[in-house]
Parts: sequence; structure tokens; C-alpha cells
Amino acid sequence: MAWDRRTGQPVHRAIVWQDRRTADRCEQLEQQGELDAIRAATGLVLDPYFSGSKIEWLLTDGGVGVTSDLSIGTIDSWLLWNLTGGTGGGVLATDPSNASRTMLFDIRTMSWSDELCDLFGVPPHVLGEVRPSAGRFGTTKGVAPIPDGVPISGIAGDQQSSLFGQACVRPGMTKNTYGTGSFVLMNVGPTCPQPSKGLLTTVAWTIPGPIGDITHYALEGAIFVTGAAVQWLRDGLGIIDEASEIGPLAATVPDNGGVVLVPAFVGLGAPWWDPHARGTVLGLTRGSTRAHLARATIESMALQTADVMSAMSDAAAQSVTELRVDGGASAMDLLLQLQADLLGVPVVRAVQPETTALGASLLAGLGEGVWSSVDELSAHWQSSAIFQPDPHVDASALTGPWHRAVDRARHWDV
Repeated sequence: MAWDRRTGQPVHRAIVWQDRRTADRCEQLEQQGELDAIRAATGLVLDPYFSGSKIEWLLTDGGVGVTSDLSIGTIDSWLLWNLTGGTGGGVLATDPSNASRTMLFDIRTMSWSDELCDLFGVPPHVLGEVRPSAGRFGTTKGVAPIPDGVPISGIAGDQQSSLFGQACVRPGMTKNTYGTGSFVLMNVGPTCPQPSKGLLTTVAWTIPGPIGDITHYALEGAIFVTGAAVQWLRDGLGIIDEASEIGPLAATVPDNGGVVLVPAFVGLGAPWWDPHARGTVLGLTRGSTRAHLARATIESMALQTADVMSAMSDAAAQSVTELRVDGGASAMDLLLQLQADLLGVPVVRAVQPETTALGASLLAGLGEGVWSSVDELSAHWQSSAIFQPDPHVDASALTGPWHRAVDRARHWDV
């Protein structure tokens, strides 16, 4: 989001994370040899998923002029500025977990990178101050019906917030959120790891400690389309009327009937990072039904997650012992049992599925002293169901055809 602090008005339409308009620019930067430096500083890959190339587009093709009053930031910074008074003295800030997604923030020095700002042509003064994820950023002002003076004390990126909401506060603990896309995060502790092929390294959170701020890092696998594939079945193909119908429909057949769906509608994220992949349906026969396609869609969610988890275990040099899950699709027992069978570890559904909102709330409570420590608040986490892997299931019966299909979907739009 880009806005004018003098008028309080946006100066361009916001650009969402799934927008691919800067894919060619990212490829150009990679061809220029910029990838290694970006990976080392930010933990990210050169992909239009992140903010850097989007901000560059706003300042060039988007026609946004640089002034002393221009601000550009992730949506948390726009909300914070408005909630704390806006043109009447709003706070311009963000937290390290959001800053680490911009491709302009050095996650080792924990500061905006002058070199990356120069690379993308971003004047540092348009970016907000980076503060710890837990702690008072400011208080509400002039946003009726919210009363003035309400503390704003917790900010985190949505997936990092979900990791905290799942109480994955110790190294090795891992969660997956099944939303529009799916996002697997593993807490890797206070030491920033080296870049890992196919995965992102991100700041999980920074919280106050007894002798200074404590930062935890995470490995992340970003899967672009999971729940969005269900929306496609509903809105694009019309084979279901409501998203909730997909589980019962898929359960009417014992298997996928040979149908494989690769939902690369906006390219493939981790561990492939191929912006030119496209959605692919393979294995159709005269006997294929909408139920088979529904089941293949659910399987694609679990299979993409399994690919990310495999890469993550290799990168962290440790096996995941359980996967904590949340998000809308986590309500499907069929999906979670399939996920447990593919991973060979228990899949644990949180009693509170909206863990992103919960995580920010917990950070705020920590920042305001509601809880005295991370251990105290994590003791409140509860599960609603545990799915144990079935030792009789042959995972390769799904993974083999899946990987063949992924190979066919990649590099399609070139």
C-alpha cells in the first residue's frame, strides 16, 4: 500500500501478494546475478510474491511520485498509521516479521538494507520504523467507534502470527495453515540459518526479553493455491455450490480414479518456485467424475504440503515429529488423515482454527504483561483432534503420479 501522510489517501490501488505483474522483472534480476545477494540478506527468493519488485513497479510503471510525505508498507503499517491518528500524528512502523517479507530488510542485521533499497529504487524514508512484534506501538486515536487510548501491542505477519498462535515456540515445532494458499513454517530458533534450496528463511517474531529483544527465525514453505482450488471448483467449474461440499463429495469415491490436479493457477511456490507453471489436470478418462476431481483437489493440498515438509526436514537436518494445522480446510477430516498418511507423523488440529488472529492477540498480551513469558501463554494451547498415520497406506501410490504431473505443469507459460 502506498499513501500520502499529508492527505491520508492511498495514491494507488493496493497490490496483493498473489499478483504476478513483476515476474519478468524478477527473472531479469536473477539473470543479472542478484539472487545470491538477495537470498543472503533476506532469506527470500526472487519472486513477485514479495514486496520489493511491487514497490519498484509502483514507483515506475505505477506512476507514484516520491515526496517527503509518501509512505509505502505492508498492510499492517497502513492499519497502524490510521488507527493511531493518521494525519493527526499516526505511528509509521511495522514489525520484523512483516519487514522480512518486503525483500528490502536484512534479517541478519535486522534493519532495512541500503543496498536492496538502491537495487529496487526505494527511498528508505518511505518505509516505517521496525519495532519488536510484541510491545506497545501506540494507542488508538480518532477511529470511532473504537475509543481513544486502546493499546496496539502486537503485530506479526499472518503466517508468523499463526506459528505463534499454534504455540510453536520451540525449535523444530511446525505448523501448516490451509487457507487460500497453504503455509508451512518451522521454528528454527534464535540463530538465522543459511538459505535453503526451495524454502524461505523468515523472521518469525521479535519479543522483549530480560536482557534484550529475542528474535526467532523460521523456515517457510509457501504454497500458493490450496483453498483457492476449491473456489475454482465452485466458481470456475460449478461442480459444487458451496466450498463445504468438497469433502463429502470426495468421500463418495474410494480414490482419485487416476485423476491428478496440479493447482498451479498462479505458478508454483515452494519447493519449486516456478512462476511459469500452470494448472494441470491429468489422468482423465470417460469414467472420471466430479467426485474424482474433488478428491484430486484435496489430495493436491496434502501432496504439496508433503513436498514442502520433505524439503524442510532436509534443510533443518531434523525430522518433524508432528504437524499442527489450522485454517478453513483443516475442518476436513479426509484431508488431515491423508496428510498424516503421507507424512507418517501425527497431524494435530488446533481447537482454535483462527490461529493467525490468536497469535497477534497473544503477542499483544505478552507486550502488555498479560502473560509473563512465552512458556506461560503456550501452556494454554489445546488440540481438538489428532490424526495418526495409517501404517498400511502406501504413500508412493499418490506421490509418484503427483511428481510426474508436477513435471508436466512446470515451465508451461514461457
